[in-house]
Amino acid sequence: MSGQAGHALRIERSFAASAEEVFDAWTSPEVMRRWLHCGPDWDTPVAEVHLRVGGKVRVVMRRPDGTEGGAQGEFKLIDRPRRLVMRWSFDDDPSNEQLIELSFSHSGGRTTVLMVNSGISTQERRDAQDNGWRGCLDELERLWPADSRTGGQDGDPLLR
Repeated sequence: MSGQAGHALRIERSFAASAEEVFDAWTSPEVMRRWLHCGPDWDTPVAEVHLRVGGKVRVVMRRPDGTEGGAQGEFKLIDRPRRLVMRWSFDDDPSNEQLIELSFSHSGGRTTVLMVNSGISTQERRDAQDNGWRGCLDELERLWPADSRTGGQDGDPLLR
């Protein structure tokens, strides 16, 4: 599905969790609010998911100064726990429709996520999104302590 015009970024990251847990972290509003923001001093007051092909996803992230930025998308492919593909656009540039493709592979007690974000309008925006996504993935990694495969905050199971 990739190959859209524009700039693209590719990020690969491994997590100490099952493919199902990591996939579900991308599709559960409760869990998304815990990690889908660019840094530990940010938060995500809004995460909405209608998990079906054609279903919508919406997030709003709040910076430490209180300003907010949002994004929304539409699921194009859902193959739990292997692949997730969605159209994506940011509220500050809704005409720049992008594509986010996620692949999940589990091996040796870890799940590797390959993220390709294509169709980004400018190199400057691509660089900003690369930085933002890496910060989000740092937050996602905090959901699974290095010595635990299923622990969430305060030792509770991440997803139930």
